[in-house]
Amino acid sequence: MAATATATPGPKTGVRVHVQRFGTFLSNMIMPNIAAIIAWGLITAFFIPDGFTPNEKIATMVGPTIYYLLPILIAYTGGRIVHGTRGGVVGAMSVMGVIMATSDVLFVGADGGSPMFLGAMIMGPLTAWVVKQLDSLWEGKIKPGFEMLVDNFSAGIAAAAMAIGGMFLLAPVLRKVITWLGDGVDFLVDNDVLPFTSIVIEPAKVMFLNNAINHGVLTPLGIDEAAEQGKSILFLLEANPGPGLGLLLAYTFFGRGLARAAAPGAAIIQFFGGIHEVYFPFVLMKPKMILAPIAGGITGIFLLTIFDAGLRAPAAPGSIFAVYAQTPGDAGDYLGVTLGVFGAAAVSFAVAALLLKTDRSTDEGDLDHATAAMEQMKGKRSIASSVLASRDGEQIRSVVFACDAGMGSSAMGASVLRKKIHDAGHPEVTVVNMAIANLTDSFDLVVTHQDLTDRARLKTPSAIHVSVENFMGSPRYDEIVDLIDQTGAPSGTSATADPVTAGAAGDVLTRDSIVLGGTARSRDEAITEAGRLLVESGAVDASYVDAMQARESSVSTHMGNGLAIPHGTNEAKGAIRRTAISFVRYDEPIDWNGKPAEFVLGIAGAGNDHLALLSRIAEVFTDDQAVARLRAARTPEDVLATLDTVRV
Repeated sequence: MAATATATPGPKTGVRVHVQRFGTFLSNMIMPNIAAIIAWGLITAFFIPDGFTPNEKIATMVGPTIYYLLPILIAYTGGRIVHGTRGGVVGAMSVMGVIMATSDVLFVGADGGSPMFLGAMIMGPLTAWVVKQLDSLWEGKIKPGFEMLVDNFSAGIAAAAMAIGGMFLLAPVLRKVITWLGDGVDFLVDNDVLPFTSIVIEPAKVMFLNNAINHGVLTPLGIDEAAEQGKSILFLLEANPGPGLGLLLAYTFFGRGLARAAAPGAAIIQFFGGIHEVYFPFVLMKPKMILAPIAGGITGIFLLTIFDAGLRAPAAPGSIFAVYAQTPGDAGDYLGVTLGVFGAAAVSFAVAALLLKTDRSTDEGDLDHATAAMEQMKGKRSIASSVLASRDGEQIRSVVFACDAGMGSSAMGASVLRKKIHDAGHPEVTVVNMAIANLTDSFDLVVTHQDLTDRARLKTPSAIHVSVENFMGSPRYDEIVDLIDQTGAPSGTSATADPVTAGAAGDVLTRDSIVLGGTARSRDEAITEAGRLLVESGAVDASYVDAMQARESSVSTHMGNGLAIPHGTNEAKGAIRRTAISFVRYDEPIDWNGKPAEFVLGIAGAGNDHLALLSRIAEVFTDDQAVARLRAARTPEDVLATLDTVRV
């Protein structure tokens, strides 16, 4: 593989990775709720007494939204990440204790309360984790008919206890922490040293550590400050697009080679699109260039401080459009924000231009290599690859779809992707599937679920890695085909035969393992229902059902298109007596981590004899007419006939 597909940094270990993952977790709680935060900012800007169009009735939404709704949404999101919808509900309930403890009066905000964003980011996932542990204690031990009773009361009791605990134990601590952090920011402002936070923030951005700083500290404090003062400078410490713009403009005029050619397009995406990571490879390529965004950041914050400028709410993404959209209506704020952004860009440009013009090294730097290194730090594919990386001369000959166990998700994903690649006129490109544990660094391109990409990178550091979420219809598959088209397939070769040959569906799926009216009402119940069919058929030991639940807790087996295929972990293969598949159809789709699952197939693969049927199932679920026949099936024989009709 060419340099673009390699990444020199070693496996991601140590403190940086833990901070990175923690920051990503915080970001995953905040980012889905940015739209609600923006909505609050717009209502505040227009309808409070000092707004553009004051309206007393509409303005009544401002306080309850910032003090109640937004923390509850964040707590729900955090809980849902940990334990699905069930975790989201108990997380949302538990944060009420912290919210109500922020004020000495009944209605929060009337006497100096603080928006409990930090409390939400703690109580939401913590309560969900507690309920998840409780659920695991009696999972499979409740007599039929009592599951709903136990589930509801256990979750309710736990949520109530956590809410009370949060009120009396966590809330007092958080109020002190918020006070200390606020005092720290005031100290930085009063002593004119706030601009120097860029010395930390800009390198942290390039190392992908900014989420922990931004979403863990700056956003909660900024919202608290904006609730009191109508704006906060903290929203622009990290999101200011000026420093990156200046750096990229300097490369546009004074760079060399690929870096100079790629910089103009990157500048447009960074400044107008708000995707700051496109400038990170330009720093990694020449590490001394970090001085430019640091200088620009210091200048921008200094100007913002002089003009007392700030934003109403976070600018996410950090686009100039988002920045102006969150700027308060006062002309002074627009002036201050404009000077803060373009002043930062000017200084960053000047420093970067000086560094580039005085650079006497003959090595112009490898932008492709720097992009790959950046992705290695980030742990997943970056938009910078499509903007910056050259793929000239690369040929993709072998593709592998990898999952945890290699028995279900990867087989179906590989089947869909193989057909797309071969139908596009590249029969010579091999597409196989396997468990991540069995990967070797010999594949040109590796496709994994987005939650498994980090593990796959450790096994195949030289490959191109593509992350997907929807196994059956991911748009990334078309991007892979386009990439193969662009790089050119090797001529004069023939593809390795597909790893399976199609047999009859009844070989691994029997009529006794087909249920056309599933009774489960939740994801976990559906997994248990599909697993019990495998146990009753004698295909697996009872412990395999626990392994199916464990597999789901790490990576979702929802394939897309209404299909889920729960299966055990790689370590649970010893509990499989023979290969088998169970089939359950639900009249009311199951909520599978926020996605509907109408068909649930339990999988136990002892060898490779089930892969042919999985390939056929993948074909079925990309065929609307075949899915309609499964939906209309009245007998197990109808299901088997539909699966036998489609050939791979």
